[in-house]
Amino acid sequence: MIRMKSIWRVYDTGKVKVEALRNIDLFIQPNEFISIMGPSGSGKSTLMNIIGCLDVPTGGNYALEGKEVSKLHPNQLAEIRNRKMGFVFQNFNLLNYASVYENVELPLIFAGLSFRKRRKRVEEMLDRVGLVERRNHLPSELSGGEMQRIAIARALVNNPSIILADEPTGNLDSVTGKEIINIFEELWSQGNTVVMITHDPEISSRTKRIIKLKDGMIENDEKNHHNHQ
Repeated sequence: MIRMKSIWRVYDTGKVKVEALRNIDLFIQPNEFISIMGPSGSGKSTLMNIIGCLDVPTGGNYALEGKEVSKLHPNQLAEIRNRKMGFVFQNFNLLNYASVYENVELPLIFAGLSFRKRRKRVEEMLDRVGLVERRNHLPSELSGGEMQRIAIARALVNNPSIILADEPTGNLDSVTGKEIINIFEELWSQGNTVVMITHDPEISSRTKRIIKLKDGMIENDEKNHHNHQ
């Protein structure tokens, strides 16, 4: 599903060149549940941004579902993001002035779905994260856990092939964090591919494969055999 060969990402700040990623080889099969770990500045977010087509590599090849991404124009990248990627961020990235319903509906408006199809799909997603009764609330009226569940509903609404989560439990207490991981685990068991950045070993221990980055390189990539519930 994802094939990365010799991926480099260099940021040129004018004064210095920062090598955020160095020679990354990464293969991800459909329906994997992966965590990406590593200290601050190890390249986790850069890798996530490249997987999610928010950024393009400086060198190397990235093929997504057999299609070479590194050569695409920004508008083609945007189309891939909208169709194939669902993003969940640490700070939820919800629109504060829009209702829960409107937040989840937004990607479908971009995708050009009719009002009726949008309504059906938004209701399904809110039901899936257990928040139908919150549909008319504003994000400010929700708890952190509810906001993250809404962000997950929004990420899923376009039926993406890959769900990318950047520290999705980072702003939540541990009990709420576990609830959110349960949702990701459920999504994985329903056939989704889930890739998650986390610094929390308890969270990563729930995933099936753990990739550790250090200084922009993969230090360790192993299947997780000690899954505990």
